[in-house]
Amino acid sequence: MPKINKNKKINKDITSNKHSSRHIEGIIHISHKGIGNVRIFNSDETVSIEHNFLHTACDGDTVRVLLHPKHKDDEQSGEISEILRRSKKGFSGIIEKEHDTYFLIPSDLKMYSDIVIPTDKLNGAKIGQKVFVIITEWKDSKKAPIGEVNKILGMPMEHNAEMEAIALEKGFDALFPPLVEKEANTLEKNGITEKDINGRRDLRTTTTFTIDPEDAKDFDDALSFKSLPNDHYEIGVHIADVSYYVRDNTALDIEARRRGTSVYLVDRTIPMLPEEISNDLCSLNPDVDRLTFSVIFELDSKGHIHNEWFGKTVIHSDKRFTYENAQKILDEGSGIFYKELSTLNNIAKKLSKKRFEEGAISLEQDEVKFKLDANGVPISVYTKEHGDTNKLIEEFMLLANKRVAEYMSKKKNGVQGVFLYRIHGLPNKEKMKDLVTFLRRLGYNMKVKDGIIPSEEINALVGKLEHNPLRDTVHSAIIRTMAKAIYSTKNIGHYGLGFKFYTHFTSPIRRYPDIIVHRLLNHYIENETIPKERFFEYEQISSEASNREKEAAEAERASIKYKQVEYMSTRIGSKYEGIITGVTEWGLYVEDEKTKCEGMIRMRDLKDDYYTFDKAYMSIVGKKTHKKYTLGNKVKFEVKGVDRNKKTIDYSLV
Repeated sequence: MPKINKNKKINKDITSNKHSSRHIEGIIHISHKGIGNVRIFNSDETVSIEHNFLHTACDGDTVRVLLHPKHKDDEQSGEISEILRRSKKGFSGIIEKEHDTYFLIPSDLKMYSDIVIPTDKLNGAKIGQKVFVIITEWKDSKKAPIGEVNKILGMPMEHNAEMEAIALEKGFDALFPPLVEKEANTLEKNGITEKDINGRRDLRTTTTFTIDPEDAKDFDDALSFKSLPNDHYEIGVHIADVSYYVRDNTALDIEARRRGTSVYLVDRTIPMLPEEISNDLCSLNPDVDRLTFSVIFELDSKGHIHNEWFGKTVIHSDKRFTYENAQKILDEGSGIFYKELSTLNNIAKKLSKKRFEEGAISLEQDEVKFKLDANGVPISVYTKEHGDTNKLIEEFMLLANKRVAEYMSKKKNGVQGVFLYRIHGLPNKEKMKDLVTFLRRLGYNMKVKDGIIPSEEINALVGKLEHNPLRDTVHSAIIRTMAKAIYSTKNIGHYGLGFKFYTHFTSPIRRYPDIIVHRLLNHYIENETIPKERFFEYEQISSEASNREKEAAEAERASIKYKQVEYMSTRIGSKYEGIITGVTEWGLYVEDEKTKCEGMIRMRDLKDDYYTFDKAYMSIVGKKTHKKYTLGNKVKFEVKGVDRNKKTIDYSLV
């Protein structure tokens, strides 16, 4: 029979005092053993939730917790009194049957209860198939939840079934509602008319181009370039004017807000907007007129801004560059638009230098990519290089985002309007203290000012580790110490970028907050006032967008992890070289240098000695041989086995 959450002890009235000081709110994380841990909002404190007190809460849910009386030296415990927001829209898994009962065994190992499916809710699903199930009833935590098959995905381990399962669990679906498709089709059919162009600054004769990845299907940003008589340059950052088409409260708008962002899995893009909008009407394709929202700068060769202009434009892109072919032109010193690319590149380097001098932190991470065969099976894994052309685009997008935020932060007619900022708070000082200790044990003594490692110290360390095997480990440790960047109507600046004001203006095809930023910027330019009663709505949008961004990132990471495990599943017995990226009492985490596939060498498999874990120095040490394995050590290993359900890889030392 399906497993259920068997509560033996339940507080009968845990919600009667839900607004008292004995209640806190936060996000719950559940271990594979079914024990919960709630991280309190705006705090690093946590509350432990025993299995009996989960009350149907699932991993990632936003919850309200009733705190239990705390005894001295004991950790704070509590019980779930209310589920404020479900993290998952449903669960994927395999249909099983025992006696006369059908049930889903969830793929998510943190889901501690199987889901019972009534016969009339199977919707054609058969035993052994992988499906996606929506929970329709789960009021009594002593009983298993009841669900309904929403979609039959295929058979377990099939490429498409596994990728679709990852997306659906986070609420991302490739299919759009019929009304949304209808609106998109109508807009595409109407195309761009003279009426749409009227009143816009016409830049169709100005040299303009896009630079994007080889596999990009939508282009939401372009750069224009013009030399001025005073030896300055007019450089335009042109962004697809999505808000012109996606109007407030239309079906397209409601769906875009629900999705929040496009999602990029290893083999597919699940767009925020239908292809008629994202790949055609709003995409800044070459050789066609496109409506844009632009920031136009007058810059000198040192990157100093002499003038700037914000407004609606129409452009005509002359060339679609990939990062690779634009880089080739720069490297060879000749080719189409070489002068323009070279000048932009030189200015971008000056902007980058100034940014880091003013406190930006350098934490660029490797991007893992896969080459898949016709059946979606990974045949090679590689990391993507970031050259000058990537950085060129990044610098001008950062500049546009920063200047729009600064422009919108000014009061107009003595009134401060509402705006969506991209904010990034200071790191937590306790976490920073742990990072200092961790780095010291690796041999790096860091200066600390007001409890924070200054950004120049972090950048200097990252520079030193450029070709060091510890680089990725240290990067990860630093990133874990940082606060998460989020959206908010309340500006506190962006610590990681070193900006006092920052927003997201440059990607409205794939991010909903950028559409909102465009609307608010247009209201500001047109001297239109946003009613104060709508301010709370924009704060809600900020919160929703931050959550959706997190869920999209989790889906993307899950798809990468699944493909890494699948890749190694066909290489059992193969030998590689890797770096120790983690040390625990149960074994060593090792990452393959080339593919970044991380697996575990379990302590029980180290047969040459009895090893003990030294937490202080993040190492294990052999009792007889005194052999020591620690973070950053290079080791040779063999692929021992994988578990594609659990997404884990086992290695053994060679």
